[in-house]
Amino acid sequence: MNFAAQFLYSKVLKNSTPRECAREEEDYDPFWQSYAEQLFTKTGDRKVKKQGAPLRCELHGCKEGLMRNGHVGQQPPSINPERLKDFGEEDYLNGDVKTWEMKIVSRNEELLRDALDPVPQPSSRTSRPACNKLIRFEDISGAAFKIQSGIQKTPCMYSRLSKLYGMEIYLKKEFLQYTGSVKERGVLYLLTSLQQEQQRKGVIVASDSNFSMAVAYHASELRIPVFVIMSTNTSPARVKLCREYGAMVISYGTTAKDSQIHAKRLAHENGYLYLEEEDSAIYLSGLGTMGLEMYEQVPKLDAVIVPAGGHCGLLAGSAAALKHLSPHIAVIGVESESFPVLQQTLKTGYPIEDQACSNHQFYGDMSGPRFGTNSLQLTGKLVDKVVTVREEDILISMLRLLEYERATVDAEGAIGLAALVAGKLPELKNKRVAVTVCSGNLELPLMRQCIDRALTLDNRVCKFSLLLSDCPGDISKLLEILTREEVRVLDIKQEHTFVISDLFTIEVTCIIETRDKIHTAQLRNALLERYPTMTWTER
Repeated sequence: MNFAAQFLYSKVLKNSTPRECAREEEDYDPFWQSYAEQLFTKTGDRKVKKQGAPLRCELHGCKEGLMRNGHVGQQPPSINPERLKDFGEEDYLNGDVKTWEMKIVSRNEELLRDALDPVPQPSSRTSRPACNKLIRFEDISGAAFKIQSGIQKTPCMYSRLSKLYGMEIYLKKEFLQYTGSVKERGVLYLLTSLQQEQQRKGVIVASDSNFSMAVAYHASELRIPVFVIMSTNTSPARVKLCREYGAMVISYGTTAKDSQIHAKRLAHENGYLYLEEEDSAIYLSGLGTMGLEMYEQVPKLDAVIVPAGGHCGLLAGSAAALKHLSPHIAVIGVESESFPVLQQTLKTGYPIEDQACSNHQFYGDMSGPRFGTNSLQLTGKLVDKVVTVREEDILISMLRLLEYERATVDAEGAIGLAALVAGKLPELKNKRVAVTVCSGNLELPLMRQCIDRALTLDNRVCKFSLLLSDCPGDISKLLEILTREEVRVLDIKQEHTFVISDLFTIEVTCIIETRDKIHTAQLRNALLERYPTMTWTER
């Protein structure tokens, strides 16, 4: 290395802290030596360049760099070609040695201090490997430290469901967060990463999702002005809840798309930052902190089951943390059979078009925006398996959690356990498994419908009809049989007018509740023995 190159290298170390200097010397890359030598040993004319001349720099092509900028310990964003216009140059003579400095002469306002590389885009340029573009374990652990005072460290407890399904089941109860959703983790890290100027101006979102609820609450706690645009057909309970969190709620439009367009217009006119749930590195790092906690709370884990709906941010972020800490842990994603977008994407190798969801009220955030490049790459690289479950399995899973854990959760919170309910993972028998219960925002009218349907699917609410003579004693004999079989009568009614039979015959319809499938079978056999013409209504 000639004297000029040594001088340039020493200036880089001089502007760094002692800790950074030690790290830079350890990480020394021969590229810098060759770059410095080329800079000062150009053949031909060696005249000093004029100030303001176009900067020619190949730094953006480096695979590794020693220069540091920003906070100590943070990896700065790479200098992409389109950002070179933000830099100028200054050169001068110091004795016989020509030295160079780069100074920032203008800077575009960065709304997020994202210390991570951007999502790789298809290009003809040579770029770093895709794995270098993904979030790192250090990013997740840094997020965990930054948000630890603003979120709950939810329990990951042994469940009584273990005996029912033949494995050690631990439930990570993320529905115990203040807004009832795991998305608080990513949202809080996202908001705390905003620049102070943007925090002063405020943020705006346009949906009634768990993401919007988390933004409303944590932005208010951080004293950031927050606006939520909801469509006019949003549930009144949802609107009231969002206002109680501290957001300014505006009802606009009849569809989610109308609300989004209005929110973006307000953001442009007033300087708000428009936030939507996406797979940015900051948001994924925040969600990945759940994986850190699960690893700490349950020793010797064999598998972790995580919902794979929506943009798969929770699955991708948690997988990044778990696979770094213990590569042998199997990470399994679960999505709905009605729209298996992730499963089909992993098979084809490229994102497919979103499939329409006809039941958004039930699936909620799982039917929301799809994953981006970061989530897809992390999922394809780190997730061991993705399975699909039916709506019936999700409903029964919600019932099991309510009965065994006293947990009222929505479809997103129950879909992980649904994979075990449906028997989709027989290889986990006698293994130690952690299941993510990530959301508990189930509205009361929908909860009643879900529980009633789940009881029917589980063969515990049954309906039958039979013909009796119109005599006072016949109905009492039927009730005696039901009493002897220890069933609960939910409803009973008689039909006289529309019965196509004898004049003095009535049709009796009963809805009853039993303990389980075995109890239901016993009742059915007893009734058929006494009333051979009975009609049993199948589910």
